[in-house]
Amino acid sequence: MASIKLKGDTSGEITIQAPSVAGTNTLNLQASSGTLATTAQASVGTKNLIINGDMRIDQRNAGASVTVNANSVFYPVDRLHTVGVGSAGVFTAQQVSDAPDGADKSLKFTVTTTASSGAYRFHYNIEGNHVAHLGFGQSWAKTFTLSFWVKSSVTGTYSGSFRNSAHNRSYVFEYTINTANTWERKTITVAADTTGTWLTDNGSGLKIIWGLASTSSGTAGSWQSANYFTSTNQTEWIATSGATFYISQVQLEVGTEATPFENRMYSTELAMCQRYYEKSYSDGTAPATSTAYTAGMSTLINGYTSSIYVLANTYFKVAKRASATMAYWDAAGNSGKVTYITGGGLSQVNNVSAVYAFTGSEKMALMNILGASTYNYCFHWTASAEL
Repeated sequence: MASIKLKGDTSGEITIQAPSVAGTNTLNLQASSGTLATTAQASVGTKNLIINGDMRIDQRNAGASVTVNANSVFYPVDRLHTVGVGSAGVFTAQQVSDAPDGADKSLKFTVTTTASSGAYRFHYNIEGNHVAHLGFGQSWAKTFTLSFWVKSSVTGTYSGSFRNSAHNRSYVFEYTINTANTWERKTITVAADTTGTWLTDNGSGLKIIWGLASTSSGTAGSWQSANYFTSTNQTEWIATSGATFYISQVQLEVGTEATPFENRMYSTELAMCQRYYEKSYSDGTAPATSTAYTAGMSTLINGYTSSIYVLANTYFKVAKRASATMAYWDAAGNSGKVTYITGGGLSQVNNVSAVYAFTGSEKMALMNILGASTYNYCFHWTASAEL
C-alpha cells in the first residue's frame, strides 16, 4: 500500500491509504461548506516509453559483440541501434553484466580504432503511436523527461538530440560525465516541440540520439529547424583508444520528474520487442546458429514431388509494426537454405533458388519452396519490422 499524508489548516493529520499500481496516481481535493471531498484516480499503464531500456533483450546476438565499422545499422541489443560514419573509427557494442544498482545488464561500447571525429552515435526510435499523447506539433505539447545511467572511461561534456522523422526539427541536449568509470544518473527535461511535422502512426514518432563524437553539431537547449545530432561541446570519445562507454536503465516519461526506472516482467519486455523483431530460434540462441531440426524450426508438410511448390504459413507470436523483412536458415545455420528430412536423417537443400518466395506481413510469413522430392522441410527465420 502507498501512503499519502495531507495536513490541513487545523490540527491533526489526514492519512489516505491507496493501492500501489503501475502508472501515475492522482488525487483531487475539493473543499465545500467545510467538507473536504476527495477523489482518487489511478492510471494503470506503462510510464516508460522506451522498450528494453535496461538492455536485457538481445535476440540477434545473444550477448555477442557487434563491430560497428561502416555506415550501416547494427543492433547490439533489441530496439537500440548504432551507426559509425567516419574515416577510420571503429568501435564494438555488446550487452554486458556491468550495470548500476538495481539493474542486471547494460550496453557497452569500446573503441578499437580511433578517429578524430565523425558521426559515431547510437539511436532509439519511438513509434508514433506511443508518443502521440505528448502532442508534438500541437499547442498543448507536453513536457517529458529522459533519464539514464551512464559510465565512461572518458570524462567531459556529452550530448545528443531529439529529432522528428523528417529530420528538420531537432533539440540538442548536453550532460556531463564527471568521474571516470563510475555510474552516474543523467536527466534531461524538455518541452515537446509545438511546431513541425511529427508522426503519430506506426512510423517513427520521436528519434533519440546519443553522440560518441561531434557531428552535425548545434547549440543545445532549444528546438531548431535543423538536423543536429550533437552539440558543439561534444567530447570526442572515439579519439581515445580502448575508451569505454556504458548505458543502462533508459527511461522517457511524461512530466518534469525523472522517477525510478520501471522494471517490467521479462516476458512483457520480450513481447514488446517482438513487435519490431522476432525469431524462430530459442531465446538465448542467435540466428545462424546450428541447431537440431526439432529446435523450434518451422516445417513444411510432405507429400509433394519435384517441380511442385511447397507452401508454409508461419504465424508470429506478436503482430508486427509493419510488414516484416524475412530471412531464413537451415538447421546447420546456413543462410538462404532450408533443411529437408529423409530417412530419419538430415540433408540440406543447397540451391537457394529453390525458395520461390519468402515474404512477411504484420501477422504471418509465407514461404514457397520448389519441392525437391517427397520430404518434410524445415527452416529457422527472423522477421524484422524495425523503424
